[in-house]
Amino acid sequence: MLGNDVISTGRSHVETAQIRLSLQLRYDELTVEYDEAVAQSQVLRLVEVGDTAGDDQADSGTKTAERDTAQSLLRTILERRAQFEHALTRLAEGSYGWCEGCGDPIPVERLQIFPSATSCVSCQQSRERRAA
Repeated sequence: MLGNDVISTGRSHVETAQIRLSLQLRYDELTVEYDEAVAQSQVLRLVEVGDTAGDDQADSGTKTAERDTAQSLLRTILERRAQFEHALTRLAEGSYGWCEGCGDPIPVERLQIFPSATSCVSCQQSRERRAA
């Protein structure tokens, strides 16, 4: 039986709290980044709507590219934020740090570099090969 200071994953409550804080801080940073990107996107749309007179094909293309870039940025931020939200859920469930594919522990070094990782390197490589 485990002592009161160690949870079932082998981490102490202090370690778990530190991980939770780190994940939550990054999630909060991504939320702020998303809100700022939404505001910038709205400004871009307002400028675009108010400044279409005399546009030629190049101007239209540039505005379309800027709009697409802004939308891509929003999607990327939302995806990253969802990854951290998933990591926080896994931490609460006690499955954080364990590979969703094989069930083995994810190396600490991988989690330090990529805190929202849900798979070990081997499973991630297999997943990427299948996707290619």
